[in-house]
Amino acid sequence: MRAQETVQRLLDDEGSTLAARAGINLENKPAPLYRLLVLVTLLSARIKAELAVSAARELAEFGTAQKMCDATWQQRVDALDRGHYVRYDESTSTALGKGAQLLIDRYHGDLRRMRAKADGDLDVLRELLTEVPRIGPVGADVFCREVQLVWPEIRPFFDEKALAGARKLGLRADPDALAELVEGHDLARLATALAMTS
Repeated sequence: MRAQETVQRLLDDEGSTLAARAGINLENKPAPLYRLLVLVTLLSARIKAELAVSAARELAEFGTAQKMCDATWQQRVDALDRGHYVRYDESTSTALGKGAQLLIDRYHGDLRRMRAKADGDLDVLRELLTEVPRIGPVGADVFCREVQLVWPEIRPFFDEKALAGARKLGLRADPDALAELVEGHDLARLATALAMTS
């Protein structure tokens, strides 16, 4: 099967981003970018992606860093519990509060300021993301995989998990080669689908 056909089938079967699954209409605006960061924070625990997505939907009412900061610890725990994110609900509530405060203090609650600070340097962006509580290198990769939809300067971004998925499907595990198989706006979908395949 040709690489393009493999990719098209994959996108037809698994081709939605995690952000889309969590009800986030990703745009280069503070609220949707923050909601993506919350989703990545949730995904950074040892928990099924479906539970993190469900909890992110429940946390949508706290869709900005300021709203998350203003919410009580118990309100965050209750939202996590509604999303069935119960194993790590208390520690995650604390991490979300601290992360929101960090964003307010350093970036006025706007991840576009983090983007500006990185100035197109992917390594710097990944390092800045890992300063957010709970987010490690893998979480930073998930954020970059998804945000390339609206931050084209980091395209094409295929982390090791996505490249492993490409190898599994017999595709060249090379970001530039993979990028040739889809339009730029589909890179995030392809990267996520490949990561879910690995």
